[in-house]
Amino acid sequence: MSANDSTTWASASPVSGEFLGWSVAVTGGSSGIGLAASRRFRERGARVVSLDLVPPNDVEGVAWQRCDVVDDVSVREAVEATLQEIGDLDVLVNDAGIGVQGTVEERPETADEEWRKLFEVNVFGVMRVTRAALPSLRRSTHASIVNVASFVVSTGVPRRAAYSASKGAVFSLTRALAADHLLDGIRVNSVSPGTVDTPWVERLLDATGESLRERAAVIARQPHGRLVTSDEVAAVICYLSGPDAGSTTGADLVVDGGILGTRIPAPAAESDGRA
Repeated sequence: MSANDSTTWASASPVSGEFLGWSVAVTGGSSGIGLAASRRFRERGARVVSLDLVPPNDVEGVAWQRCDVVDDVSVREAVEATLQEIGDLDVLVNDAGIGVQGTVEERPETADEEWRKLFEVNVFGVMRVTRAALPSLRRSTHASIVNVASFVVSTGVPRRAAYSASKGAVFSLTRALAADHLLDGIRVNSVSPGTVDTPWVERLLDATGESLRERAAVIARQPHGRLVTSDEVAAVICYLSGPDAGSTTGADLVVDGGILGTRIPAPAAESDGRA
């Protein structure tokens, strides 16, 4: 890696926290959920590296290694550079992901390529980074992997066919990894966010050409009346990674504002005073 491909983590380290002395790598750690998780780990004492195409902005103490998860050479070089920077990993968070809207019939001239790209990032990317990190994680006494899935793995959402399929694969891969590596001392879990207020979601809404209407529709399907925040998802990622979840593996925690777990009736129309 050249000097332009990485940044070093700040020497001023937190002196307390449940992750003090731990080493953490977060794919997609330079924005959205990944950035929030990187900050939270750092605040709790960890040495943190974002594996992403771009560095995080104005985040003290979070290092960066350029990593393209669709390129196995890039992945292996980034993981090796990370190990040289912060030592053997204790936690890997697989957050890097992309999305696309549409049914299986939309854009037939480009659909196959869109599906391939989605799976290359969302599924094969998780596989490549995990594969590269496993030898290091095996040397930890408290190793953990957290994959970012989605609430769409458990419910149908209109015009999310490819995205839902890719996140369903992440959901199932998480359980397979948990079984394969339990005896290695590596816990593997996933978190399934609802619609999160991130730059990525904003770009999806903008791409519709009617972002205000689309945003209102997305908020309307949230039972608690707002989008999920990145920090709320990051808190669950840190919980699953940390010592308080030492007996939790092969699990998925949903952070969706009640979409999957509740059935809230629509508000009744206001009475006009007539019987």
